[in-house]
Amino acid sequence: MTTRVRKNTKLLLFCLLPLLLLTCQRHKVEPCDDYRQAMREFVIRISETARERDADFIVIPQNGIELVTLGDDADAELSAAYLAAIDGHGQEDLFYGYVNKNEPTPEDVTQYLLTYLRRSQQEGKSILVTDYCFSPDYIADAQARCNEEGFLSFTPQSRELDMIPHIAPPHESAQDIVQLGDAQNFLYLLNTENFNKRTDFINAVSSTYYDVIIMDLFFNDGTAFTAEEVERLKHKANGSKRLAICYMSIGEAEDYRYYWQPSWQRHAPAWLKRENPAWKGNYKVCYWCSDWQDIICGSGDSYLNRILDAGFDGVYLDIVDAFEYFE
Repeated sequence: MTTRVRKNTKLLLFCLLPLLLLTCQRHKVEPCDDYRQAMREFVIRISETARERDADFIVIPQNGIELVTLGDDADAELSAAYLAAIDGHGQEDLFYGYVNKNEPTPEDVTQYLLTYLRRSQQEGKSILVTDYCFSPDYIADAQARCNEEGFLSFTPQSRELDMIPHIAPPHESAQDIVQLGDAQNFLYLLNTENFNKRTDFINAVSSTYYDVIIMDLFFNDGTAFTAEEVERLKHKANGSKRLAICYMSIGEAEDYRYYWQPSWQRHAPAWLKRENPAWKGNYKVCYWCSDWQDIICGSGDSYLNRILDAGFDGVYLDIVDAFEYFE
């Protein structure tokens, strides 16, 4: 999608220029010639690192669907290396929620995204669509359109992704879900604040029939789910197996994560940039920098290693579209 540009007056730029120059001198970052390729290579590194430990590990980037091609449009040459590194795509707001929740996404935006999503699907990738709508007619329409495309549909009642929908998931089955291509539905449940105890969360998820659960590594008290707990979450209410996929943001740093250093508030590393005004505590990062990538998927106590140690079947990578910000 096109990058949103802030419009500043010439006077404001003139006044800020000395400060900007000083900031650049103090915090130098190696330049990136191709922001899209840098993100592709980051996702590929995550995939290769994980699959050294688990050959069947699933990698699903959310948004940033333009990365599937090497050119400026959906008809360009496909990025074979990127597609080989991933198993599917997560796409928000395809049919509803792009401008405001519970509002139809502009049709030109939907068609733009579909041209890329269909190409990825033709390469055997599963498409997981999250439409932010709660009106019954909109939910039915979102599910019907996803079904027509062969996409998996999820329509959360809240953009905070903090509750299990009251309605049953589409295409319930007693089938064991061994790989992502087996799944017919998914639950996207990141925020656990509505659950008093971790056992409440585990029991609530275990009582559902979703084929895939996308969740956070950590409960709302900051402690990570154990391998035993994740294994319990992999069982549907009917006893069959589901996939447990762990959310991980790779285009922004979050000040509530275990890796965050208090000193960064005053002496930020060169790769740490401005706070996202829409999400407090989330900071843009120069994702091509090795120091940041090592936090995510390096050796030792990396985020990815913690996810693998917890026994998750894969990762759901967020802020993959960070290239838009830098472009």
